[in-house]
Amino acid sequence: MGEIKVPELAESISEGTVAQWLKQVGDFVEKGDYIVELETDKVNVEITAEDSGVLTELLAGEGDTVQVGETIARLEAKEGASAPAAPKAEEKPAEEAPKQEAAPAQQKTVEEVAPAAEAPQQGNQKQWLIASPAARKAARERGIKLDQVPTTDPLGRVRKHDIDSYADQKSNEQKQQAQASKPANPVSPSPAASENSAKPVERERMSRRRQTIAKRLVEVQQTAAMLTTFNEVDMTAVMALRKRRKDKFFEQHDVRLGFMSFFTKAVVAALKKYPLLNAEIQGNELLIKKFYDIGIAVSAPDGLVVPVVRDADRKTFAGIEGSIVDLAKKARDNKLALKDLQGGTFTITNGGVFGSLMSTPILNGPQVGILGMHKVQLRPVAIDEERIENRPMMYIALSYDHRIVDGKEAVSFLATVKELLEDPESLLLEG
Repeated sequence: MGEIKVPELAESISEGTVAQWLKQVGDFVEKGDYIVELETDKVNVEITAEDSGVLTELLAGEGDTVQVGETIARLEAKEGASAPAAPKAEEKPAEEAPKQEAAPAQQKTVEEVAPAAEAPQQGNQKQWLIASPAARKAARERGIKLDQVPTTDPLGRVRKHDIDSYADQKSNEQKQQAQASKPANPVSPSPAASENSAKPVERERMSRRRQTIAKRLVEVQQTAAMLTTFNEVDMTAVMALRKRRKDKFFEQHDVRLGFMSFFTKAVVAALKKYPLLNAEIQGNELLIKKFYDIGIAVSAPDGLVVPVVRDADRKTFAGIEGSIVDLAKKARDNKLALKDLQGGTFTITNGGVFGSLMSTPILNGPQVGILGMHKVQLRPVAIDEERIENRPMMYIALSYDHRIVDGKEAVSFLATVKELLEDPESLLLEG
């Protein structure tokens, strides 16, 4: 009997959540096949089988939290086992096997694999419920009978979230009954009395990643002295340069020339001029970084992630654009590795792709600076005392940690980014 255990995930990650079982009890598994997908605080990890055999038991259900080293499934490894082959055309199936003899064998398999609560007997035949270990534990703790719990699983399996939903439903019903038995109080109605049960609601569990994002954002707001300063950039020169060079750039590098490479180059140049924005606080010390790993915020299915473009100061425009395209694809496909997310020194986020005209980006701790890009919009701009022209303008925002970055330095940093973008050829001269 082999065991499927949660492997070492990363130095800072000790647990994960079962996101999806890719194999089910009774499935034959080849060595190297993916069995389960775990969701961690940062990335999703797929665990593979180390042996071939039949999956006989799942010890954790989808949504359950599991620790590194914990056994989450058992595999009956058979020597020389191979996947069941399809019957040959010339072979005839057994004709005389009575159907009634197969039923006890199937029932025995269910009992051995997932012993669960026993439903009322009908005659001499027992009906069995399949439930995850976490669901059985939650049901015992709350005094709930499994055969009373509705489930949406097509195979009738009871999960922990089914227990939670059932318990919440019962709790709400009890509150409503208790409230109905009390005399009405028109002066100060309780919250329960003001609830309208006819209003539809949907309760959805937060993913582990969303919980982590929420926790870290609150931590940043509680620990950093965050301020934001704004400026605006005339994008005329950048857009004209892109229009002139985009076709040849794509032919040479097989990647499109976007705004992000210009902004990344401008940010790196400004960080070299104002190094405290490329630092972090460690206790009573400042860690000023002499490398430039720029995080690019990307919207993924399970929430915002910030993969990192390594050594952005050494990359060409094509190198930066190519790295961003690769990281964005990984994020959309949930294929980002931990190394893709760790160690950034400064972050750029582009709310303009969703239509945001102006916003206040939140720091990506422990970093002390984040640049927010926004929508390019035509606005009337005073060219001189007599002329006004419609120009493609973008508001930019710098949020910074005032504990180590002064207002003068932050404003000067943002002004430098603006100047470099309005003269994009100068970015080629920045070392």
